[in-house]
Amino acid sequence: MAHPEFVGLVNSLQATAEAALGDLNAASASAARDGLLAENRARQTAERSLKLLTMLAEKTRGNLDFTEADLLTQAIGSLRERLSASGN
Repeated sequence: MAHPEFVGLVNSLQATAEAALGDLNAASASAARDGLLAENRARQTAERSLKLLTMLAEKTRGNLDFTEADLLTQAIGSLRERLSASGN
Protein backbone atom coordinates (compact mmCIF):
# COMPACT_ATOMS: atom_id res chain seq x y z
CA MET A 1 0.00 0.00 0.00
CA ALA A 2 1.31 3.43 -0.94
CA HIS A 3 2.63 5.50 1.94
CA PRO A 4 0.44 8.65 2.18
CA GLU A 5 3.37 10.96 2.99
CA PHE A 6 5.33 9.68 -0.02
CA VAL A 7 2.36 10.26 -2.30
CA GLY A 8 1.93 13.74 -0.83
CA LEU A 9 5.60 14.57 -1.40
CA VAL A 10 5.53 13.48 -5.04
CA ASN A 11 2.26 15.31 -5.67
CA SER A 12 3.58 18.46 -4.01
CA LEU A 13 6.76 18.54 -6.07
CA GLN A 14 4.83 17.89 -9.27
CA ALA A 15 2.22 20.55 -8.47
CA THR A 16 4.92 23.14 -7.77
CA ALA A 17 6.59 22.41 -11.10
CA GLU A 18 3.28 22.50 -12.98
CA ALA A 19 2.36 25.80 -11.33
CA ALA A 20 5.71 27.22 -12.43
CA LEU A 21 4.95 26.06 -15.96
CA GLY A 22 1.63 27.90 -15.94
CA ASP A 23 -0.92 25.36 -14.77
CA LEU A 24 -3.60 26.71 -12.50
CA ASN A 25 -3.91 24.48 -9.48
CA ALA A 26 -3.85 24.67 -5.70
CA ALA A 27 -0.07 25.22 -5.70
CA SER A 28 -0.26 28.24 -8.03
CA ALA A 29 -1.33 30.78 -5.42
CA SER A 30 1.32 29.64 -2.96
CA ALA A 31 4.05 29.56 -5.60
CA ALA A 32 3.10 33.03 -6.83
CA ARG A 33 3.11 34.38 -3.29
CA ASP A 34 6.59 32.92 -2.73
CA GLY A 35 7.90 34.53 -5.93
CA LEU A 36 8.42 31.23 -7.72
CA LEU A 37 6.41 32.16 -10.78
CA ALA A 38 8.38 35.21 -11.86
CA GLU A 39 9.31 34.70 -15.49
CA ASN A 40 13.02 34.32 -14.78
CA ARG A 41 12.41 31.79 -12.00
CA ALA A 42 9.55 29.69 -13.34
CA ARG A 43 11.63 27.29 -15.46
CA GLN A 44 14.27 27.08 -12.75
CA THR A 45 11.59 26.14 -10.22
CA ALA A 46 10.18 23.44 -12.50
CA GLU A 47 13.66 22.05 -13.23
CA ARG A 48 14.50 21.96 -9.52
CA SER A 49 11.34 19.99 -8.78
CA LEU A 50 12.18 17.57 -11.59
CA LYS A 51 15.70 17.11 -10.21
CA LEU A 52 14.29 16.40 -6.75
CA LEU A 53 11.84 13.84 -8.14
CA THR A 54 14.62 12.19 -10.17
CA MET A 55 16.87 12.03 -7.11
CA LEU A 56 14.00 10.57 -5.10
CA ALA A 57 13.51 7.88 -7.77
CA GLU A 58 17.21 7.00 -7.73
CA LYS A 59 17.44 6.84 -3.93
CA THR A 60 14.27 4.78 -3.49
CA ARG A 61 14.77 2.37 -6.41
CA GLY A 62 13.76 -1.11 -5.30
CA ASN A 63 12.09 0.15 -2.12
CA LEU A 64 8.75 1.38 -3.46
CA ASP A 65 5.57 -0.54 -3.99
CA PHE A 66 4.07 -0.58 -7.48
CA THR A 67 1.72 2.35 -6.84
CA GLU A 68 4.50 4.57 -5.47
CA ALA A 69 6.93 3.67 -8.25
CA ASP A 70 4.27 4.28 -10.91
CA LEU A 71 3.29 7.64 -9.40
CA LEU A 72 6.91 8.77 -9.32
CA THR A 73 7.68 7.53 -12.84
CA GLN A 74 4.62 9.27 -14.26
CA ALA A 75 5.41 12.55 -12.47
CA ILE A 76 8.97 12.54 -13.82
CA GLY A 77 7.86 11.67 -17.35
CA SER A 78 5.17 14.33 -17.36
CA LEU A 79 7.51 17.06 -16.16
CA ARG A 80 10.28 16.07 -18.59
CA GLU A 81 7.78 16.24 -21.45
CA ARG A 82 6.48 19.65 -20.31
CA LEU A 83 9.98 21.09 -19.92
CA SER A 84 11.15 19.84 -23.31
CA ALA A 85 8.01 21.24 -24.95
CA SER A 86 8.58 24.64 -23.35
CA GLY A 87 12.03 24.99 -24.87
CA ASN A 88 15.69 24.68 -23.93
